[in-house]
Amino acid sequence: MSRPTRRQAIGAATGAAASIALVGTAATSPGAASAAPGKTKAPAPGPAPFDEVFQGRRIQGAPAAADAHAQGQAHVQGHAAHDAVYRVWIDGRELHVMQHGSSGWSSAINHYERFATPLDTARTAVASLKGAHVVPFDHTA
Repeated sequence: MSRPTRRQAIGAATGAAASIALVGTAATSPGAASAAPGKTKAPAPGPAPFDEVFQGRRIQGAPAAADAHAQGQAHVQGHAAHDAVYRVWIDGRELHVMQHGSSGWSSAINHYERFATPLDTARTAVASLKGAHVVPFDHTA
């Protein structure tokens, strides 16, 4: 019987090392750890709700309702239901805010800037409005 060549031996060793590394990574990932029986992992908390007066304007924010009506409205408006994660109002008029993964939040008013929280986004929008009212967001315009 012939002996394996150096190339075959290196290929087999590399494949085995890659397999071990992959199995080790999967075993140490947070999703692979099993929770204690009867306990479920709580979802990561999102931004806290807020209601305050800033520069004479009332700003409010809260996580969007995850009910069927809200999801239906999001679908009708052309947005995916998961896009409406958080809602912000300035003087009772909704300010369209968007979350950009881990890079922060922006609004329809300050869409080229990123802010750490929806509250920071709302405060900057109020400052940018300089007393003007929020105009409803129309995605078809």
